Amino acid sequence: MAFGVGFGAEQDESVLADINVTPLVDVMLVLLIIFMITAPMLHQGIEVALPRADADAMQLEVDDPIVLSINRDGIVYVQDEPVHPTLLVERLQPLVEARSGEPVFLKGDRELAYGRVVEVLDILQRGGIEQIGMVTERPGG
Repeated sequence: MAFGVGFGAEQDESVLADINVTPLVDVMLVLLIIFMITAPMLHQGIEVALPRADADAMQLEVDDPIVLSINRDGIVYVQDEPVHPTLLVERLQPLVEARSGEPVFLKGDRELAYGRVVEVLDILQRGGIEQIGMVTERPGG
């Protein structure tokens, strides 16, 4: 039985080629937990029952679009905050100017009267916000 104790030519220069997967598995499990926790937080705006349409989706240029929602009671929300319709343009104008060229996405509940959606569109148009995308869901989706 021999032991390699020196730095000379007598030293065994074999390399251990096995990969230790335990740290890799630990990191992957931590990442999985992080993504499971943060994924529900990526939801934009408030929850509304969207109308169904077969139109093609618009391409998003940013990860955090400006979302304007109207629930079935007619309450208007900017992202998650309720906003009175008279203050809507004042609240949206700085956001739109900071993100030049980005449309505002409008989510209207399918049970909402069409006239209420048109009123909000009119307020936005009179306030100079003209790039507006309507958010729908695919039929059967």
